[in-house]
Amino acid sequence: MLFTPITSVEKIDYSGLVYNLEVKDAHSYLTPSLALHNCGDLMWIYIKVKENRIEDIKFKTFGCGAAIATSSMITELAKGKTIEEALKITRQDVADALDGLPPIKMHCSNLAADGLKAAILDYMKKKGIKPPEGIKIESETDADTCNV
Repeated sequence: MLFTPITSVEKIDYSGLVYNLEVKDAHSYLTPSLALHNCGDLMWIYIKVKENRIEDIKFKTFGCGAAIATSSMITELAKGKTIEEALKITRQDVADALDGLPPIKMHCSNLAADGLKAAILDYMKKKGIKPPEGIKIESETDADTCNV
């Protein structure tokens, strides 16, 4: 069988941004879930940092509605925060801000939160800033894979 039949449908109610943009001259990081999951979502997170604060953040996502919703939500959660505050945003924070996600779509919140951290760590590396102790991108597990 080339696809998994849908046995149930859960509605994700989200009315945030769905457009894809870039921040010109920003530090960006590609977070391809194709390498991390079996679903093929691709997410780019672009950040613009000014005076240690995320002045602007945009995304470009190719994926399902949950991937787009989590991409948009991570921009809402991170914009205006200091680098240190933004690094504390967790996968669960993203899902909670969307009033939860179906278990089969939780990997989307992982991708968004990890993409933000990766963009920040990339920014810090390029600027020669030492990241805070203990900050790392969480490893993926088999439970994170998308089967739909």
